[in-house]
Amino acid sequence: MNNRGNRQPDNTVNLAERFAFSEKFNQLFSDGMALVEESATYLDGPGRQAAKSLPKAAIVLYGTESMRLTTRLMQLASWLLLQRAAKEGEMTPEQFREEKQKVKLETLPVSTVNSDWEMLPREFVALVTRSLTLQNRITSIDEEVYAQSKSRPPEENPVRQQLDLLSTALGMKLN
Repeated sequence: MNNRGNRQPDNTVNLAERFAFSEKFNQLFSDGMALVEESATYLDGPGRQAAKSLPKAAIVLYGTESMRLTTRLMQLASWLLLQRAAKEGEMTPEQFREEKQKVKLETLPVSTVNSDWEMLPREFVALVTRSLTLQNRITSIDEEVYAQSKSRPPEENPVRQQLDLLSTALGMKLN
């Protein structure tokens, strides 16, 4: 507070806003959406054909992992589109917070590439691997950028502060 009792402007850096307007975000958005499109094209075309020639043991793995890939990419695309919408001013901060809660990065499906994957088409394995890399990038950024707002203490209510001071001075609880 200044000497007149007025709040001084908040000089904290909003990391989310700074990131959303950065070239890094533009590149991440471009890379992410290109991967979504490339994966959809592969799964609907060459991937569908490749799956037909897989051994039975690999068909189950391919089916499971293609669903994980699709789910992962849809959540990551939602996160990217949400960031862009906020950046473009297409939603209020309240709308952004509400919509962001719907994107569950912490529950994204996990894929563990192991020796069984040798039976799968290389292009498919490459797409899954790239999606996992994108997932790591986005979840790291999300944790770094939004941890600031989670760890930030709520603004104190000046009326509540005055009541607490009076309560202490008078030795009684005021509501």
